[in-house]
Amino acid sequence: MFVLVIGARLVVPLLIGRFPLPAIIASLVIDGVDKSIFQAFTDLDLSNYQSYDKALDVYYLTITYLAVLRNWRDRFSVGVVAALWYYRLVGVLAFEVTGARWLLMAFPNTFEYVVIAIEAVRTRWDARRLSRSVVLWLTAVVWVAIKLPQEWWIHVAQLDFTDEFKARVLGVDPDDGWAAGFGNRPWVVLALVVLVVALVLLARWAWPRLPRPDWPFTLDADVVAAREDVPTTTREATPTWALAEKVVLAGLVTTVLVLSYPRVEARWWAAWLVVAGTVLVHAAVQAWRVRSGRRGPDWLGGQLALNTAISMVAMSALVALVWGVGATGASLADAILIAYVVALITTLYDRWSPRGATRNQESISSAMNPSVATV
Repeated sequence: MFVLVIGARLVVPLLIGRFPLPAIIASLVIDGVDKSIFQAFTDLDLSNYQSYDKALDVYYLTITYLAVLRNWRDRFSVGVVAALWYYRLVGVLAFEVTGARWLLMAFPNTFEYVVIAIEAVRTRWDARRLSRSVVLWLTAVVWVAIKLPQEWWIHVAQLDFTDEFKARVLGVDPDDGWAAGFGNRPWVVLALVVLVVALVLLARWAWPRLPRPDWPFTLDADVVAAREDVPTTTREATPTWALAEKVVLAGLVTTVLVLSYPRVEARWWAAWLVVAGTVLVHAAVQAWRVRSGRRGPDWLGGQLALNTAISMVAMSALVALVWGVGATGASLADAILIAYVVALITTLYDRWSPRGATRNQESISSAMNPSVATV
């Protein structure tokens, strides 16, 4: 059961690039029920659950951000969600360094729900129809009305929804099964059915009143891109900025993972130095591939495997220089996991971002080696 749940939390987010809305919601649901599954079907020690859960949250949200770069065409919306994402990452890193839980409320994860809302729009409408004021109002509503209460509940009050629902609504012990809870207060079942019916009726009322759709309903981001009829390479390639963003993104994400990982002790700046150096190694290897004409595997799995191996070699060399002053203790499995995350970020950024190396290989080669002419 543990392998199945962890596998789902690692594999399902990889579908976000092509099928963003269902894959994000599936990742969100799995995140919400995994602890209950572990409690019901295993006897695992869950004392480190919060650290594991936070690491996997950052993992799938990072893929979500990269999917935004892949799929969205409106620069303003991309800029807003990018700001929200990096704002959250900075807050999580500050929390990991200081341990002050209020930081998670001050830096809420507004990014996730704003992306879900805009992806819902993109199933039938061109999201570029959303004005800047609408995007900002949407962000403000999500921030104030949804995420601030949620962050307080989870990170400040540290309450578990399942446990609180069983205790306060169903009137049973949190360790009791759902059948016992609904048997104790059967009226809750009736109330939930009424709520579902009310939501269905509300949806049926609102559906005909929505603006006329731009295209038939679809969950496929590639279909939406074709209907938008805007080439993914219309944005100007800026290889220097792309390299800088990969260093910042991989550095923030991996440093948060290392600091929250219970089996690895590290100073945040040492972890960042190792990751930044690894990203630069990836960029150098990419430039060498362009100059030599060796593209490497085209399919995602092959690229991930090769780049994970490159990450392992680069991080091993860099750790020999930095690890002694910055960190201790990491098993082979831990090292492979961290190397995979760095490889995943660099690989997906290169494949998905309009500024990425795969889409602008000649420009990146020129940036790494000015003597190489850009085609």
